[in-house]
Amino acid sequence: MPEKINVHFLGTSGMIPDARRNHPAVFLSYKNEGILFDCGEGTQIQFRKAKINPGKITRIVLTHWHGDHTLGLPGLLKTLSMSEYTKKLFIYGPKGIARRIDEMDQAFGRITEFEIEVEEITSQGVFFENNDFSLSAAQMSHGVPCNAYSFVAKGYSRIDKKKMKKLRLPEGKHIQDLKSGKDITVNGKKFKAKDFLFKEEDKKVSIVLDTEFNSDIVPLVKDSDFLISEATFGKGLEDKAKDYKHLTVEQAATIAKKAKTKKLYLTHLSARNNSNLKEFLADAKKIFPETFLARDLMEIDL
Repeated sequence: MPEKINVHFLGTSGMIPDARRNHPAVFLSYKNEGILFDCGEGTQIQFRKAKINPGKITRIVLTHWHGDHTLGLPGLLKTLSMSEYTKKLFIYGPKGIARRIDEMDQAFGRITEFEIEVEEITSQGVFFENNDFSLSAAQMSHGVPCNAYSFVAKGYSRIDKKKMKKLRLPEGKHIQDLKSGKDITVNGKKFKAKDFLFKEEDKKVSIVLDTEFNSDIVPLVKDSDFLISEATFGKGLEDKAKDYKHLTVEQAATIAKKAKTKKLYLTHLSARNNSNLKEFLADAKKIFPETFLARDLMEIDL
């Protein structure tokens, strides 16, 4: 069975949290990787509430350095240092993030118990890739250096075992040749790899937090299975959203539609919308029906 991508919403509020919504943080698990996107104040408490061991974190990906997205970082790193965390921790972020991390170390004490590698992502496209997945970035418009990100789990070539059984092709070392696309001969009979191979589709999760509407969003998030997007302002508030460099609920839905995503999850929700969340969601669904409101501790699988 293909491994699932698991996504936990640890915080879904805007700048000001309330009793129901914590500061922004999204935790994505895939195979042995645990990727934390942003780390607002209280994120490590949200890990406990979600019953996730923070020691599973392998990478922290920061969209930008505003406090509601980063104030939980010093405490989280200190907790890891006191919890026998031994992995090398990778931290990614936009231009200037290395200086910010260094200033944070000076203010709160440098972590010496494990290695931290900070990388500034200043160009568009893929910035990390291995055999299992890739991470891509695009620069956003928020008044400070800011990125949006996409995570892509790579589809694998698999053997159709039902077809093998039907054609009486036995198991053996030759299966690896088929997987690599090589034709084989077994007991004098030729078998073509193309007749047995099928490829799983890639799976894509995109995260867009804190930006005004811009032309770089759709190419980054195109064909996402899940698009997690901020929607700070309600319908008809495009001018205010532009002033504060955020998205409206209608703009988020329009991006999802143009990018042909499968599902849209709205986050970074302002407390001003708490009294009309049904109407808020309905405004998005008119444009993109597969829209959902993210909530704290909500879990989704892909």
